[in-house]
Amino acid sequence: MVRIALANLPIPHSPEGSVVLAVAAVAEAGRQGALVICFPECYIPGYRWPGTTPPPPDPEFLAEAVNRVSLAAREAGITVVLGTERLTSQGLQITACVIDADGSIAGWQDKVQLDPSEENIYPAVGDGRHVFTAGPLTFGVVICHEGWRYPETVRQAVRNGAQVVFHPHAHVAEPASYRPTTFADPANSFHEKAVLCRAAENHCYFASVNAASEGSGTTSAVAGPDGSLLCFQPYGEAGLLLADLNPPLATGLLAHRCRP
Repeated sequence: MVRIALANLPIPHSPEGSVVLAVAAVAEAGRQGALVICFPECYIPGYRWPGTTPPPPDPEFLAEAVNRVSLAAREAGITVVLGTERLTSQGLQITACVIDADGSIAGWQDKVQLDPSEENIYPAVGDGRHVFTAGPLTFGVVICHEGWRYPETVRQAVRNGAQVVFHPHAHVAEPASYRPTTFADPANSFHEKAVLCRAAENHCYFASVNAASEGSGTTSAVAGPDGSLLCFQPYGEAGLLLADLNPPLATGLLAHRCRP
């Protein structure tokens, strides 16, 4: 069995606050025996919500933030999937930085399928889709919109050996939106049903992580290879969601039977 942690943390009030919360969560996940911890989309420096005026991109801050989280990962002996931003020759990109348990950077998974609201800020480019390893676990990363609406992103990771696909996302309550108390409530939007579908249609674990906020329509959750819900975080409640996975059960059978 392999334990993972989803960092269902409060929405940070500042870039520095996001780093402080992330470092503390890495340490706690290590104490709880997790092999991997995954953070929400752009948790550092904080998601650029429509209608807000966040600070301009600061490459020095981003580099220092990754360094601080890397040190925490090494001290805790845990692999980190850090939702963040990075500046490349293509511009400012939404990404996930994968940090190995020794504190080294294993690689990056850029978001290439954007929500229309993000297209004025970020380019829809990247260097392809990747899989990573942590001990006996092979995993992929799909970011927010990619996992909700583009099943092929998850399928590609599984066909390349991923037993679990992490899904960092960012979602807060919208005006007059439904406020669920039960995961995948039929009255809610399609989003949480997609968590179950991505797992079942690929025969993999699917681990979706959001930040904690009042009234959000989605929360952090883990679905098993048969599409069943293993666990979910109570809505609006901050904390680590822990799940024990059995990697051999994630055979990828249905993903491999799909003809590309």
